[in-house]
Amino acid sequence: MASVITVCQQKGGSGKTTLTAHLACELASRGLRVALLDVDPQGSLGRWFMMRYDRQGGLKGDITFSTSSAWGVSFECSKYAEDYDFVLIDTPPKIDSDLKPALRVADMVIVPVSASEVDLWATEGVLDLAAREGKRPLVVLNRARTGTKLTGRVLAALSDLDADAAKTVLGQRVAYAEALGVGQGVCEFPGAQAAANEISELADEVLRRLDR
Repeated sequence: MASVITVCQQKGGSGKTTLTAHLACELASRGLRVALLDVDPQGSLGRWFMMRYDRQGGLKGDITFSTSSAWGVSFECSKYAEDYDFVLIDTPPKIDSDLKPALRVADMVIVPVSASEVDLWATEGVLDLAAREGKRPLVVLNRARTGTKLTGRVLAALSDLDADAAKTVLGQRVAYAEALGVGQGVCEFPGAQAAANEISELADEVLRRLDR
């Protein structure tokens, strides 16, 4: 039975699509079957996937893709329940009733937060909506600059949220965007070892939490 992971954040530019794509590639590289479901009308995940689909060679694992309306999420997920190990849902950068179906079907909710107080404040609405659906999200600090006072403050503030803070912190690395731009994950992209290690650690953490 597929485990469903919903990635959400009301603030645009938080790295939702980037995290979703790279995590999918890492899971697939381990022999796990991954389905991507894009609920975001912007369609960035779909463009990445089609670029990936058109590539020849060098890619790892079994990844499929589909789109869905907000209210069609449960139906779309059911299509992958038996034949895939994971369904990763990329959601629009907003919080309203349209997000509820993606939260309701989730076995895990991941909320990426860029290393700034403004992004941290924006997270409160998503966490509140998740709590109403009985979910306790995993908050992942993203685009962090190691050793800075700002990153330290945001990390400390995560402990006050109604969520669990991931032990893995994703750094501010060009490799994430570069790999995405050519339809790859950092686990496949030459010269992206530091980023690949971070995503690998996050995947380990996700698998432990889901007991997979």
